[in-house]
Amino acid sequence: MTYPIITKKYHFCSSHKYGNDSWSEKKNLEVFGKDYNNHGHNYILEVSITGPIDPGSGWLVDLQKLNKLVKKKVVDVLDHAQIEIDIEWFKDRQPSSENILIWAWGKISSEIQEGKLHRLRLVETHSIYTDFYGPAE
Repeated sequence: MTYPIITKKYHFCSSHKYGNDSWSEKKNLEVFGKDYNNHGHNYILEVSITGPIDPGSGWLVDLQKLNKLVKKKVVDVLDHAQIEIDIEWFKDRQPSSENILIWAWGKISSEIQEGKLHRLRLVETHSIYTDFYGPAE
């Protein structure tokens, strides 16, 4: 059976810096360019849930509960953070959109009690976004 998908958007601002400590400064500049410097983004995180509709409420998910979960576990952690410094998980990983989504999925997917996490989308700039549909089963 195919179910509807509902998507909720969240906004946060974070900074990050790309770099590989095992590389020379020259190689870091060649690979990362100006992103080797600290810089920030006004991100948009889209959280998409799918599953059966509750016949009593008519809802797929209680958005107040979803908001509380996503804000506590993801948005409030990332907002105004320097990602690779402030969040332990990123200490040995690049703070890329790809890795942010993998981290965020791990924070919320098992805690969603109504429906199932279908997709996370992270919009980094007006022309770049990344989608993640969860780890391979």
